[in-house]
Amino acid sequence: MKMRMGAVVAAIALLGSAAGSAGAQEQIWDPPANVTFQIQLQGEVDTSYEADVYEVDLFDVGTDVVEELHAAGRSVVCYANAGAWERWRPDKDDFPKKVLGKRLEGWPGERWLDVRKVDILRTIMGKRLDLCAEKGFDAVDFDNINGYQNPTGFPLKRRHQVAYDKMLAEIAHERGLAIGLKNVPELVDDLEPVYDFVVNESCYDYNECGPYKRFVDNDKPVFILEYEMERSRFCDKAEASGFIAQRKRLSLKAWRKACWDD
Repeated sequence: MKMRMGAVVAAIALLGSAAGSAGAQEQIWDPPANVTFQIQLQGEVDTSYEADVYEVDLFDVGTDVVEELHAAGRSVVCYANAGAWERWRPDKDDFPKKVLGKRLEGWPGERWLDVRKVDILRTIMGKRLDLCAEKGFDAVDFDNINGYQNPTGFPLKRRHQVAYDKMLAEIAHERGLAIGLKNVPELVDDLEPVYDFVVNESCYDYNECGPYKRFVDNDKPVFILEYEMERSRFCDKAEASGFIAQRKRLSLKAWRKACWDD
């Protein structure tokens, strides 16, 4: 999960018929705006935190953890990277060299993707979503879906990013998965209609939380992670806006200080 560069559904794929499409859409997780949230992307998952929704890594977390969280009444989101290649992932060889761009500053082993290559990346991300669905997750949080704002090595424009991000929502919904919008408030007007919730990092620190109110107005949750600010500086603002906010460390291990914690 990058700074500034940024429950229970059966997984099915569409077969192309209108009836099939409607059936898949009916199963998509539809959380209310006031659910609580915990994210842990490093270490053995600690399931003891108060949270209606848990987010964990797609590849590193097994079905057993998803089932345990479901048994406790939690919904579960899989984290995956849709905007950058990561050299440690098991599907790293699925990415042809022509889609790999510049390295992400501060994130060794990662390279930006050419999101104009929608057909190639649709297949790769579709496989990731198949795994997400097979493990029983309810939703996906795709990271780095704001490459057009960064030095990727490709001449990416806003229209390329919007088209790619909409494609991600389409293929997630085809599999009965909800999808979260990550760190791109500038595209809220384009993407809110097809995205189901928000996961944002440091929008209070960057003074860019305002656009996410559109999600809350449509009864979709907005989960805010702040890394540098003390809770006293953002919790009251988040509560007033209907956002679900907490302080985390950049390592994204289990530790947190949520606005609703003692």
